[in-house]
Amino acid sequence: MKSGLFYTLGFSLIPNIGPVRFQKILQIFKTPEQAWQAAIGDYESSGLPADILNIVRAHKEKINLEKEWENLAKQNINFICQESAEYPRLLKEIHNAPFGLFVRGKIPDYEIAVAIVGTRKPTAYGLNIAKTVSAELAGQNIAVVSGLALGIDTAAHHTAIEVKGKTIAVLGGGIDDQALYPSTNRKLAHTISSEFGAVISEYPPATPALVPHFPARNRIISGLAQATVVIEGELNSGSLITARFALEQNREVFAVPGNITNPNAAGPNALIKQGAHPLLSANDIFDILNIAQTKQSGQAKKIFPSSSEEHKIMELLSDNPAHLDDIIQSSGLDTKIINSTLTIMEMKGMVRNTGAGMYIKI
Repeated sequence: MKSGLFYTLGFSLIPNIGPVRFQKILQIFKTPEQAWQAAIGDYESSGLPADILNIVRAHKEKINLEKEWENLAKQNINFICQESAEYPRLLKEIHNAPFGLFVRGKIPDYEIAVAIVGTRKPTAYGLNIAKTVSAELAGQNIAVVSGLALGIDTAAHHTAIEVKGKTIAVLGGGIDDQALYPSTNRKLAHTISSEFGAVISEYPPATPALVPHFPARNRIISGLAQATVVIEGELNSGSLITARFALEQNREVFAVPGNITNPNAAGPNALIKQGAHPLLSANDIFDILNIAQTKQSGQAKKIFPSSSEEHKIMELLSDNPAHLDDIIQSSGLDTKIINSTLTIMEMKGMVRNTGAGMYIKI
């Protein structure tokens, strides 16, 4: 006997059947199985709106569910619905939560999650903030949620992985290799799904990442988390859409203040003006979400220098990026020693390379 999940997949494969239309179908047919097995004539006499009838009529009989399940398995893609144990609790609470999700990897068990979003073209300042905040959150067992886009999203996912944390990437198209967007992040997506979390979407495999899909995808990003952090973005950016969804979902919103002459700072600065929490450090998140115990456990894991070279480098570094040449000159150590020591320290999670030969203390 097939489960409700089996038939729910069928409706997930029909374009333009979202949560609202799916609920209207269930109001008539009661269960996904009854709805799927109903004849087209039953739909026509059901009283469902004409737009739903036309969509179902055009697609339903073309779908072979047995074959679709086999195709998902071949691609290591799972399908879950709201009744599934794996479906995230926080996401289920939002208005118009996805009735089904396609998943690569395993959605991690987490008590707390924070979404980190921002522009695809960040400044060095924005990247530094994204990496610092993501490292502090993920290093303390807080799941980092983002959208796998270039820029801030990529930095957040990469850093969570670097500190062996949990991360979830939400896409606006299919999660299969063919459709995955951006394709340059295919390797990152594989790394996430193989060990550190999951790549998810409400859109079936082979669905292109179309512009209209992204606002819907953004409601999932914010819906998975207790808080959303916006790091750089213009006034009309998708990051602000995510923040608005977070507010509608009664979740916390943080924004990183920026230079008022920088267009990328316009979005976060506007959010702060409208009442978002200004984010000056990850401690602001800990305080607002009341997770002091998590913060203390993270501090207990702090790694201290284990050699005189590491100690000397740590004395030279701070939260402000320092260039490799300046570190070499100030330390008086050989260039090869500095390079090898910095590599080891970065692996330990003591320092971070922010790009262009710049380093900061973690």
